[in-house]
Parts: sequence; C-alpha cells; structure tokens
Amino acid sequence: MPPAHPFDYDAIDGDSLHEECGVFGVNGVTDAANFVALGLHALQHRGQEAGGIVSYAPEHGFNSARRFGYVRDNFTKQSLMETLPGVLAIGHVRYSTAGSKGAAIRDVQPFFGEFSMGGAAIAHNGNITNADALRRELIERGSIFQSSSDSECIIHLMARSLQRDIPARMEDALRRVEGAFSVVAMTRTKLIGVRDPLGVRPLVLGRVGDGWVLSSETCALDIIGAEFVREIEPGEMVVITGQMVESRRPFRPQPSKFCIFEHVYFSRPDSIIGGRSVYETRRQIGVELAREAPVDADLVCPVPDSGTPAAIGFAHESGIPYGMGIIRNQYMGRTFIEPTEQIRNMGVRLKLNVNRALIRGKRVILVDDSVVRGTTSRKIKEMILDAGAAEVHFRIASPPTAWPCFYGVDTPQREKLLAATMSEDEMREHLGVDSLRFISLDGLYRAVGEAKGRDNGCPQYCDACFSGEYPVEPADMIEKGFKLKTAAE
Repeated sequence: MPPAHPFDYDAIDGDSLHEECGVFGVNGVTDAANFVALGLHALQHRGQEAGGIVSYAPEHGFNSARRFGYVRDNFTKQSLMETLPGVLAIGHVRYSTAGSKGAAIRDVQPFFGEFSMGGAAIAHNGNITNADALRRELIERGSIFQSSSDSECIIHLMARSLQRDIPARMEDALRRVEGAFSVVAMTRTKLIGVRDPLGVRPLVLGRVGDGWVLSSETCALDIIGAEFVREIEPGEMVVITGQMVESRRPFRPQPSKFCIFEHVYFSRPDSIIGGRSVYETRRQIGVELAREAPVDADLVCPVPDSGTPAAIGFAHESGIPYGMGIIRNQYMGRTFIEPTEQIRNMGVRLKLNVNRALIRGKRVILVDDSVVRGTTSRKIKEMILDAGAAEVHFRIASPPTAWPCFYGVDTPQREKLLAATMSEDEMREHLGVDSLRFISLDGLYRAVGEAKGRDNGCPQYCDACFSGEYPVEPADMIEKGFKLKTAAE
C-alpha cells in the first residue's frame, strides 16, 4: 500500500535528523481514543509518516486504526473515532528508522498480540540494536512476523514467555532487548509504561481527571489539560490499573544516559525535561555559543524554527540585535505539485524566504540546531548572500554530528555526515561561509545544567552522535560492518 501522500516533498527535512516516533496512552477516561488523538497531535513533531491508535471496551473488545499521514488528516474524523470506544487507549506516531520506510500499513504501530491470558498492544519509541539477531532466533523457533519493524520482536518474545500475566511477560521480553526503548502498552485492564535501563528516550506520567496518562513529552499532557506528575525513571515499569499505579524495577540499575539531542532538537520547546524547560535550555545553548564563538556582526538570525531559542540566547549574550531574517512558510507542509526536477531545484525556497529589507548590507550570524549533510546550510547561505548580506557566519547549537544514531533517530550513513569526513575549517570552506563554529560538548553540557561540563569518564548523557561513544553496543550494525570509534579518533 503506498503512502497516503505520494507527492510529499520536504525540502528542508531531508537534511535534518528525525526522531523515530512518539507514544501516548490514557486510562480511566470516557472516549480515551479522543484524548490519545489529541496527544498524538501534540507529538506530531516526533513522527509525521503514520499514526495508529488501539482502544479497548469490554463490550467491543480491542479495536485499532492505523493510517499514513498526519494525525489531523485521519484521527479528527468522527466516523473513525467512533470505531475506537473505551476508557483505555494507546497511540503512536511514526517516522521510520528500522524497517522499510513507508512501505506497508503493517509496519505502523501500535502492534497487537493475542495471548492465552488476553490481548495486549504495544507502542515503542526507540530502536532495538539486537533486533536482527532476535528476529533470526524467533523465526527459527516458529515465529511468523507480520512487519519489518524491530518493535514486533517484543510481541513475539512476550508470546514465548512462560510468565502468568502480561506485565511479567513484558518484563521477560524487554530483558532480552538491547538498545533504547520507551514503551507504552495496554491490556484489557492495564496501562503500562517502561523505559530502558539507560533512559535514552523520554516518557512521562500525567493525571487527567480520574484517569492516568503516559506520554513521550509533557507538551502532550498540556493539550488534554492533564497534570504532569513525574517522569518515568530509567529502568522503571509502571503498571496502571484503575486508580492504582504500581512501580516495578525489572532491570539491573545502570547510570542514566538520556539522549542529549532531545534538549537540542527533538523535544518541543514547550516541554519540560528533567525539571528544565526545553526552551530555556536551548536559549542557554545560544548563550554558551556566544561565549565560546563570538564574532563581530550586525544581526543574529535563527534558521527557523529549531534555531530560534538559541539565536535569542546568542543575541542577548553578544549584544548583537536579533532579527527574523528568514521567514518560514508555515503552510508549506506538502507540495501540491509532483516534485519534478525543477521543483527540487527550488530546494529550501519552497519553505524559507529571506527578509531582504532586513538582511541587505548586514553581517549576518545564522544560528541553526545542527549540520547533517550540509546541503540545506549551503542553500540558506546562498539565499542570504543573494539578498545582499555583506557576510554570513554560521553558529551551530550542537557539536558536529559525526556519528550515526542507532537508538531511534533517522541518521544518514556515517560517510554522508559532513562532520565525519571534514574538519571544522573544511566544513566552513565547503559551505562557503565567512566563519563556522559549533558549540563544544562541554558547552552543551553546561547549557543542559551540568555546571562542570561533560564527565569524560562517565558521560551524563548519550551523546554518541557527537562523540562516537555508544552506551549500548549496536550489535546488528557491527554485524553489518559498522566500525566503532578507535582510540586514534
């Protein structure tokens, strides 16, 4: 089955990193699926390819709906939502990493399994780094997979567990899994949330009326008027039955390794992570960047929208005026024209336009969240120069992205990452800008609240995309020939 919008073309997002997905679950409220649809809408930034909802009502059993495209285009239709009754529901929005990209509706979560003690559905944010080995083992033992997703391994591992209830079977299954996972699951009576022992991906607990909510981010609690209760801790499982929330610890304790790029880019700026406002963290990144890499210029401009908080912080710290030198076309989510070569050559201009009156004659500092392949950065630089800028300086609100992520982020192969093959000076020359500076790892750590910077002996976060130091060995990728960082690097 083809994607719902076969002519979609995103001129910018092809050169940026994508989170794999977002998860959301509600228990104890009437028409829970409607709350889940709203939550998924708030988490749409974590996955735009497809979405799904599973609900349960005693008189109707389990019901599911999975669709390609945006939440607003599918889960706002009364005719569809009426097919998802019940006070218990979970949902998922997807941007594929593992598995075939947009190939089949069967890859869209939540996944459902029928066990001897009843059915269960799961929605998974993250990536299982030993999924290939698990899949081979399970197939050899008779499992029949319905999708190409690594997440389906969890259902099959649960089916083979000898435990007597579904939460215990899930514990069994997840002890076999390596990598990153935040899972929201449901049975006929329970809502379950689990984070991997390192806590790489986020998951929070909220309260709405007499019910409970699990969500990838706090911003999705806000949209349904839920109260934030706390974060699910690394290695914790919560089992919610009616009004009772039970906390379990199924894994051996390990030092937390939360993904630092959640602070930089993935999470919405109005979310709270670790008690800190994501917006304020990003603004502080700009402050640190201005201290580390000052430059004499006339104007600080964000590359919208992800560069905006850091640009505000940079401008405040440097004393250089802030201005919206680049304007995003907010209604350019999809092209209505098939992306011919002529349309593709328009590139970034489909989504961004330069504020010429502001830019002309100015020495401009462009603040962006990251540089991946560099193609978008070059096009933006050309647009700024075409508008009459005297100089163009790039300041990047993350360290150089030199290594791929194997924990739930869609990252190009290492050789396609600009920072993997070029020094900072070589990148500056390649992009054709007057100067280029990235925030240091220590500066980034200070911005997220680590006053002494990064603990190189035991980093406080997962920063593998910058450092090449993987907290969980990517077994499947090593088997395919991926080379880990050497001492010389």
